[in-house]
Amino acid sequence: MAETATEHVDHVGSLLRPPALTEAWFAEEQKKISAAQLKEAQDKAIRDVVKLQEGLGLAFVTDGEFRRGGWSRGFLSAVEGFGFKPSKLTFHNDQGVATAAPAPVAVGKLKQKHPIVAEDYAFLAGCTTRRAKVTMPTPSHMHFGHFGHCFDQKAYKTIDAFFDDLVDIYRAEIQALAGRGCTFLQLDEVPLTLLCDETNRGIAKKEGDDPEKLVDLYIDLINRAIAGRPKSMRVALHLCRGNMQGLWMGDGGYAPIAEKLFNQLDVDAYLMEYDSPRAGDFAPLRHLPKGKRAYLGLVSTKNPAIESADALRKKLDEAAKYAAADQLGLCPQCGFASSAMSKFNVLPNPMTPELQRQKLARLVEVAGRTWGGA
Repeated sequence: MAETATEHVDHVGSLLRPPALTEAWFAEEQKKISAAQLKEAQDKAIRDVVKLQEGLGLAFVTDGEFRRGGWSRGFLSAVEGFGFKPSKLTFHNDQGVATAAPAPVAVGKLKQKHPIVAEDYAFLAGCTTRRAKVTMPTPSHMHFGHFGHCFDQKAYKTIDAFFDDLVDIYRAEIQALAGRGCTFLQLDEVPLTLLCDETNRGIAKKEGDDPEKLVDLYIDLINRAIAGRPKSMRVALHLCRGNMQGLWMGDGGYAPIAEKLFNQLDVDAYLMEYDSPRAGDFAPLRHLPKGKRAYLGLVSTKNPAIESADALRKKLDEAAKYAAADQLGLCPQCGFASSAMSKFNVLPNPMTPELQRQKLARLVEVAGRTWGGA
């Protein structure tokens, strides 16, 4: 079957929560409504957001990550043993706002309590005829930021034992997804991208880690985690420099990691932040091998301005100097609400439902003009 232009469009996963869902979330936390009532609100909101995505013409749809408080919280909530506290890293912006970046810590032995996204997938797949995608954080999220202090010595004697348990949890969840018919998994990767930033590399060194060895470690962990997936399951990697209500954690282009990123990782596609000069140029795309696709995150979820179609096509033309045009795609640079319910938020989200709709529609429009023969 011939590929459609909309298959050159993806989005990172999280979408803006409707007010009724946010209200239900906080009401359940305050014991004003039951967990069943919150689930009912989530189910309705997911059905509605699926209709939005289908109406825009997207080939891949998510549940907006409406069953979790933030991009990594679904994983951490499903696995016994994790705590969450400020790390050695910081979120910041150009206006001088700065706040400590939170990161998980293993305070006990890791044990999966219930499905992470397998049940989420089952509900989502029943709401759409499009290809349903679910998302999870990568294993590196459980290490980078706290580094050698990412686990309590009472829980694990060695870092290898900690990583072995973590990988086993991913493998079990991927098998559960496969058993439910899932054919599209996205892993959200922040640390690899942050290792393109000299400040963050300096923090890693200060904590006793070699940044280059961390790149190798994180790639190996991902490969181990997805090694047992069925051939029918597509895996995409979203690369992010941090996104919390318009704040970020790193600067720097992909050059320091590009060759390993594209050629050593056993994934099928990449969703890459490319919405500002902080992401560098497109030259690293020259390492993209045949058979893989790079979705360029040229549409910002930090900046409310709507990107013009002509500007996006010009950027795609620049990228096509380094990678074949049919290996490229478009996406937002991050999720529209990746830290939706986080207590660490310090600024309001600059996005609105209408801006979200217009930005997603612009991606579909440009894809039609670029890969649809228009």
